[in-house]
Amino acid sequence: MNKLSKAQIASRQKTLLAALLLSMWAPIVTGIAVLLSRSATQLADFIRRRVEFIALLISWQVFRYIEAGQDVSQEKKARLRKAAGFSVAVALSISGISIFGVTIIRIIDFQPGGNVYPGLAIAVLAIIVNSWFWIRYSRMTREHYNKVIDFQRLMYRAKTIVDLSVIIALSFIAIGPGLEATRYIDALGSVVVSFYLVWSGITTLRTTLKKIPAI
Repeated sequence: MNKLSKAQIASRQKTLLAALLLSMWAPIVTGIAVLLSRSATQLADFIRRRVEFIALLISWQVFRYIEAGQDVSQEKKARLRKAAGFSVAVALSISGISIFGVTIIRIIDFQPGGNVYPGLAIAVLAIIVNSWFWIRYSRMTREHYNKVIDFQRLMYRAKTIVDLSVIIALSFIAIGPGLEATRYIDALGSVVVSFYLVWSGITTLRTTLKKIPAI
């Protein structure tokens, strides 16, 4: 299989860097939204974004190192790709497990109310950005397969689906914050997010362990 061209490497590095810089601010703005609301879904989203940022940072560094033209053995490249894949898989899985734990706690001690509109606005913006990255990484993967880029495709697919779940849950809370059903809708949103993240982590791990010709 042919290696990536210089133009392809530059394009992928720019996309990875753009994703990293945008993700850098996500935990901060989501954290502010959490302080303004009492939503388990919003708190779960905050945990997810913090862990995912670390995985994005590792993937960006691995891609730069492998494609920088340095004299790196194929064995070391394979180990680095696995490290990037494991970081994404672990990030998604830890996020899912943490979110499920937060959900259980919030169900026991549920307090309706809080301003969820900032979180809702953030989620809407996030789904636009994350779906764009999902599409872009998907195109790059089809154009020329690269494991590190494929890991990003899987992560941004998960991020987009999760953002959609967050939007749905927060919309119901905004409409009827005092309704008894809100507790269960909010909890359901968090459970969907947690299980999907764990499933995405498993899918990423399988991709990491799959033997595909190195690039």
